[in-house]
Amino acid sequence: MSLTAGGVGYVPLANGHYIQNTGNETLWFLEMFKSSRFADVSLNQWLALTPEELVPSNLNEGSEFIDSLRKKKWAVVKYPRFSYFSRNK
Repeated sequence: MSLTAGGVGYVPLANGHYIQNTGNETLWFLEMFKSSRFADVSLNQWLALTPEELVPSNLNEGSEFIDSLRKKKWAVVKYPRFSYFSRNK
């Protein structure tokens, strides 16, 4: 799905998706869930932690791609005073 400024998209339950800013201006993205629980999966991290011989054989990628993967998950946005974890714990 490709959206422009002010666009709205819908991703059905349990479908994987990602956001990529293809423009030159800052992307502001709001995601809403009908749930009190949020979890995300980093495809980059998942591939980095997959046995090394499986990734190139399945994705037809070389060692440069494998070496660029990150084993630690990076936050999508490091927003001041924001945490995925409840402050009440």
